[in-house]
Amino acid sequence: MKERFEKAGFYPANILLPADADLTKWAVVACDQFTSQPEYWQAVEETVGEAPSTLRMILPEAKLNAPDVDSAIDAINNTMKDYLDRGVFKTLPASMLYMERTQSDGRVRRGLIGMVDLEQYDFTPGSGALIRATEGTVLSRIPPRVKVRRNASVELPHVMLLIDDPDRTVIEPLKAVTDALETLYDFDLQQGGGHLKGWQLTEPLMEQVAEALGALCLPEEMEKKYGMRDAAPLLFAVGDGNHSLATAKQCYEDLKQRTPESQWKSLPARYALVEVVNNHDDALTFEPIHRVLFHVDREEFFAFFRAAFPNAYEGRGEGHVMEVVWEGHDGYLTVPDPKVQLPVGTLQGVIDEYLKTHSGEVDYIHGDDVTRELGSKPGNLGFLLPAMGKEQLFKTVMADGVLPRKTFSMGHAQDKRYYMEARKIK
Repeated sequence: MKERFEKAGFYPANILLPADADLTKWAVVACDQFTSQPEYWQAVEETVGEAPSTLRMILPEAKLNAPDVDSAIDAINNTMKDYLDRGVFKTLPASMLYMERTQSDGRVRRGLIGMVDLEQYDFTPGSGALIRATEGTVLSRIPPRVKVRRNASVELPHVMLLIDDPDRTVIEPLKAVTDALETLYDFDLQQGGGHLKGWQLTEPLMEQVAEALGALCLPEEMEKKYGMRDAAPLLFAVGDGNHSLATAKQCYEDLKQRTPESQWKSLPARYALVEVVNNHDDALTFEPIHRVLFHVDREEFFAFFRAAFPNAYEGRGEGHVMEVVWEGHDGYLTVPDPKVQLPVGTLQGVIDEYLKTHSGEVDYIHGDDVTRELGSKPGNLGFLLPAMGKEQLFKTVMADGVLPRKTFSMGHAQDKRYYMEARKIK
């Protein structure tokens, strides 16, 4: 069985769950959500009160640069130790979990909880690793997160990894056997997050999962899906929590520097707990993230754009098409000879180069109406990008290395992963 898991880089884990807690108070949404809405986190505080909660073991990103952040991190580490010492957790040894998340829209997203080997993960663009980042990793975002994880005794993952499984061979078959499995949790999530239900997999089912994951890496699968039979297989693409996973990787690499190589494989920090979701899950939606340029000279920008793409023209046509909005104007721009897979890549490349030598700022906007409103203000430019088809994700990462940052968002904030399971990393 061990060999099957090694082939997929995905393993059973010693999973921690609360032994006896109000689960609605226990589970809170990923720390990188609602960063501009302090009232959301205040509502979470009021809901949790003094009850045991993952809220006491995470640092909401809204507080990442607060003046008292070091004290907050110390409090988190102390809470982790206290929960372990007081028996707040129970341990499920060598386990994988199957979970169903009812989202705020009523659709059910299916996931698989286990741990990945960080030796198999690389966020470097163009990497041939089994587990790869989908978007560019901003290296400056890692050190503050390392401060949170470095002395933590427990990890609480909001990482979601995607698999490209159009035939639904890995996760979906588990739905049919839930009646025979032990239900571990079944409760409503707070703040409109929907519902969460989870089951513990038996050993034969874990072997079945490992076998199915390994089959996705075969050369014939690479040929069928991407026309790249001899390419290094891409099994897991990071859908959410890329910087969280990159932080885990950095902490592990730091630990390797002061640990004999013979001990690396047994380091708890070598692995990271994740949720795996099928890219083809019907409940999983990709929403575009638009761009607004602020305080730019419109004529100057478009001259720069035309220098990069001389054949670009106004109107809709064949190629990469994007809606463009400025004061008194709402039209389209077409690039008929794109050099990359996605329109967002065409646009982002120009924006990045332009801002290196010209004044202005860019922001990444969710929602068509907000983009049009901001883009039509004096001195601004708004670009509305088409949604990326889910079928394009793996092919684009295989072809282009990584997507441009802020290419897509997986669903609404309240539907992001909630912290539920944990794992000891020391």
